[in-house]
Amino acid sequence: VPNQGTTAQQDKEIEGLIRSKLAKSKIGKDGFTVRVQGGVAYWEGATSVVQHKGSATRMAKTAGAKRVVNGIKVSDSAKQAVSANLQQGRRRVQVIRGDTRGDTR
Repeated sequence: VPNQGTTAQQDKEIEGLIRSKLAKSKIGKDGFTVRVQGGVAYWEGATSVVQHKGSATRMAKTAGAKRVVNGIKVSDSAKQAVSANLQQGRRRVQVIRGDTRGDTR
């Protein structure tokens, strides 16, 4: 593996920082694992909250990872809930827009 500009010591420091952020975070209880090699953070685990996957990526980047390989799996039920919420949100926006147009005439 070609070195991408970080030493083993730097990788350990980045990994330690990610782990300390993880311990203090809401996503910490999901039980994700992370390792850093060559400045790249590799996430593994599973969650039932879609947003936690993105949070893990941001956490690694703010801790100094050059790149993030996010292998966290999101449960099907969580994906379905998000899809349902999006559909509901779209309907709500259409109703609100319709009401506003009606009021201005």
